[in-house]
Amino acid sequence: MSKQQKGTPAEDNFENVESALSKTEHFIEENQNKLSIIALAIIVIVGGYWGLKKFYFLPLENEAQAQVFYAQQYFEQDSFKLALNGDGINPGFEEIMDEFGSTKAGKLSGYYAGIAHLQMGDFEEAVSYLKGFSSSEININATATGALGDAYAELGETDKAMSQYKKAASIDNELTAPVYLMKLALMHETAGNYAEAVASYTVIKEKYKSSSEARQIDKYLTRAQLKQGK
Repeated sequence: MSKQQKGTPAEDNFENVESALSKTEHFIEENQNKLSIIALAIIVIVGGYWGLKKFYFLPLENEAQAQVFYAQQYFEQDSFKLALNGDGINPGFEEIMDEFGSTKAGKLSGYYAGIAHLQMGDFEEAVSYLKGFSSSEININATATGALGDAYAELGETDKAMSQYKKAASIDNELTAPVYLMKLALMHETAGNYAEAVASYTVIKEKYKSSSEARQIDKYLTRAQLKQGK
């Protein structure tokens, strides 16, 4: 095996690497102060975020969770005014939203407030609370979307209501999807859109067989099919 001579590609590569390292060392030496400031800034930002999260956001979230407890109790008892406005000692959802809007509990209060207004017949208020709400919780997200559809339906805004029901029904959830498919189908049927009604009834029949909506779905499906055939 022949030995590599001076000036071979292997030696040239080594010299290139050595040159690059030398330039890097030179750059670090010349910019040491700047690099130190940048490193310090990163440490301050990361440490500041950690401190803010631990000493501000976490206590704020815990306080919001404690505050929302009583409002939720009133909500579950159908005492919607107390749930919204508080009882004079404990705050309601609207105050919690104002004070703790950046927390999970504060944002969830917007959902509860929207549902409460819907139950009280304040449909425009319900829309204002539910329109911008979203959640990573599938059940809550589907219910909020469908409830917004209910509010639009009560306001006579049929197209918006059907759009919300369709969106809620598209969230594949055994508990909520058949509920909003049924509402969507009934609205289509009322509007004379019998093919769309049949399609929604059929999804309930075939995909959500164990749902309460599926128990009597045949009569709705047959009725829509007969109207479609006329």
